[in-house]
Amino acid sequence: MSDMDETIGSTPGSEHDMLTLQLQDLKAQILDYKLKNELLEKELLQLRKENAQLKRVPLFVAAVVDVLENGEVYLRQQGNNQEYVTAVSEKLHRTLKPGMKVAVNNTLSIVKTIGNIFDARVRVMELDEQPSVTFEQVGGLKEEIEEVREAVEYPLTKPEIYERVGVEPPKGILLYGPPGTGKTLIAKAVARQSQARFIRMSGSELVHKYIGEGAQLVRELFVLARERAPAIVFIDEIDAIGSMRTNDGTSGSAEVQRTLMQLLAEMDGFGNRGNIRIMAATNRIDMLDPALLRPGRFDRIIEVPLPDAGARLEILKIHTAKMSLAGSVDLASLAELAGDTTGAELQSICREAGMMAIRRDAEAVEREDFLAAIKKVKRETAAPDSRMYL
Repeated sequence: MSDMDETIGSTPGSEHDMLTLQLQDLKAQILDYKLKNELLEKELLQLRKENAQLKRVPLFVAAVVDVLENGEVYLRQQGNNQEYVTAVSEKLHRTLKPGMKVAVNNTLSIVKTIGNIFDARVRVMELDEQPSVTFEQVGGLKEEIEEVREAVEYPLTKPEIYERVGVEPPKGILLYGPPGTGKTLIAKAVARQSQARFIRMSGSELVHKYIGEGAQLVRELFVLARERAPAIVFIDEIDAIGSMRTNDGTSGSAEVQRTLMQLLAEMDGFGNRGNIRIMAATNRIDMLDPALLRPGRFDRIIEVPLPDAGARLEILKIHTAKMSLAGSVDLASLAELAGDTTGAELQSICREAGMMAIRRDAEAVEREDFLAAIKKVKRETAAPDSRMYL
């Protein structure tokens, strides 16, 4: 009888424990459902935003041509070149400037300002950091470097000298000569020395299939240069778009000529004493259009020739400064042996000599390594015919 009483007495406690567990389980389920509900609410909010975005009327991009009086603005819509005049608020009217891009709605009213939007191909032409090249890394070319500095660096760093003497600095500078002689190297060094933004582009990047695309890139390039001033615009391989104009009747040739004419117009729009300097380089000056070479566009045309024996020695010293050289290495005699080579080929000779020493697991580079490297590089690259670069 006592055992039965104990069993009956234990039943309420067991039910209580069971109900407690069920309650805890229900609370856990409620918490889980709350978390799921919060996630669903966030997803619903995001879907509502996307739905509202899809229902919104699209905005069109227009360029401000002129800011008129009485709160009116003269706009040109991008794409179809439609022009119109619209009224804006007094506050917005004060912030607008010619050339600025704005967003307009279907009623052609300005909704917001955008500022200048550059093509991605133009943005990558601007170097975020200044070039690391210095004039000490350019062997020889003392006279050429000084001419470049007079035309590019000093107008940016010492403009008061030109004002005091009353002389206008050269407007543009063109470097020409065989490949590998250091034209691009000089441009990078002068950009570093003058602490200016360096915007480099290749002439071939402006050659495009569709009508007006190359000219548009040229316009945006020079707008970018004005915003980043002081800046140096360096056009490499300018013969890609600056070759002599011919009447062959092809659409491709006509598009290249349109791009060239836009480049000529942009160069004419710059003043001699502005904070933007224009440099260009080419291997084939004989192919360039006379309109590019006339004074007022490229006022200073500088030949960058093959290095002589003294310049070759300087270049070899630069590229062997960090190399372990054996006592048998005489750079002066090697400079004599490496005749008719460019600076780029001399750098290749030093690299090849180092690779031959590594192949032998040597501790230093021997004279024989340099002789073999000279023989290899001069065999791989025939001596250039410098007549075409004159």
